[in-house]
Amino acid sequence: MSKTTVKQVAPFLVLLIIAVAAIFVSPAASFDPASILKEDGTPKYTYNSGDIAWMLVSCAFVFLMTPALAFFYGGMVGRKNVLSTMIKSTVSAGIISVLWIVIQFSLCFGKSINGLIGDPRTFFFFKDVMNGEPWSLASTIPLPLFAFFQLMFAIITPGLVVGAVAERIRFSSYTLFIVLFGILVYAPLCHMAWHPNGLMAGWGVQDFAGGTVVHISAGMAALAGALVLKPRKNPAATAPANIPYVLIGTGLLWFGWFGFNAGSAVGAGPLGVYAFATTNTAAAAAGLSWMFWDVIRGKKPSVLGFCIGAVVGLVAITPAAGFVGVPQALFIGFIAAIISNVIAEFLKHKTRYDDPLDVFACHGIGGITGMLLTGVFSTVKPIEGALFPSQFPIQLVGMLVAVSYSFAMSFIIFKVINLVLPMRVTQEEEAEGLDASQHNEKYLQGTLLVHHNGNFEEKTIAE
Repeated sequence: MSKTTVKQVAPFLVLLIIAVAAIFVSPAASFDPASILKEDGTPKYTYNSGDIAWMLVSCAFVFLMTPALAFFYGGMVGRKNVLSTMIKSTVSAGIISVLWIVIQFSLCFGKSINGLIGDPRTFFFFKDVMNGEPWSLASTIPLPLFAFFQLMFAIITPGLVVGAVAERIRFSSYTLFIVLFGILVYAPLCHMAWHPNGLMAGWGVQDFAGGTVVHISAGMAALAGALVLKPRKNPAATAPANIPYVLIGTGLLWFGWFGFNAGSAVGAGPLGVYAFATTNTAAAAAGLSWMFWDVIRGKKPSVLGFCIGAVVGLVAITPAAGFVGVPQALFIGFIAAIISNVIAEFLKHKTRYDDPLDVFACHGIGGITGMLLTGVFSTVKPIEGALFPSQFPIQLVGMLVAVSYSFAMSFIIFKVINLVLPMRVTQEEEAEGLDASQHNEKYLQGTLLVHHNGNFEEKTIAE
């Protein structure tokens, strides 16, 4: 039996310390039924049961997007890296859920510090959340419901980055990236965009459900990660392991995105219906646009093309979902898919940049396109005291801040982790595949019959 190293013990000890601290550090986080009642026994806060029901469902919808993303990514990588790719997206649900309770919710929605970040003491270990007054912009639902809805966004965002560093990044290094990204990238952008006193919110930037907070941040982190890790040894030799997985993942992502966007209305009202309609329309238009654009370029219509295009449409409509009409959503999906397709093809064939699943082109460029087109088509006038009298320059400034900050900070995070804990696997481990070298597991072990020179020969599926 091999000796356990400090590196192996450290993650468990950190979790143990957090678990023990949770008992003693924050008794204020306990739920006291009496605290939600007035002295006369009537409820202290008035909630809407319909809004609560819809937001509970939306939470479940958005959570489903994380395992859906795992299927979407897992089907596109090579057979030797399916499981390692899927777990890197899914493990975010564990890491961020704990981090959210301890400090990340405070950093996102705590008392504002100069509009840049929340005070970490505000909701430390969920202090005053279970019994607290409703969030100012979600007054019809309990505060913990708002907190957990926002958690689902925080979970999936670092999971999106996985596709850009797939097939060559160590699992241990990526888990550390999830923690640092959640604190240093996601939390400040979330606070600036979605806190009432946030910097970008004060400028009047419109981001209905995460164009800056989720997609631009993930897309720019993907760009930084791919640059730091450098290309795979033989990227051209990798074929998608399971395209039906991609189709399943796309369907579940599309389904979950209704909670993502329509749920961001934070209530069961007309705004949620509008966001639902624009979301579906943009996804449909983008899926067709990507597929037909491929046909114009001489390719055949493909399952992958439609699936990737649909996701780009969902990305692009995210910041605009509650601010534009359905016809405008159709155009946003249509044009975003073409732009992302062109960028992805250029990067893949004209540069040495290696983003296996085109995360930057789909989420980074898709998010940028959606943010700018929100400024073009938004039917909601800029708020009083906005940075500019028209929406487009406001969106442009917000986009530039999100792009520059998320890329710079993510690049620093990748570089620092790489110095402390090497991020890239060895050449031997990369050749073996990360499923085996990182997790001692294999995807679809067994044999199949391959037709070769008029005969059927057995071939190992894992190969």
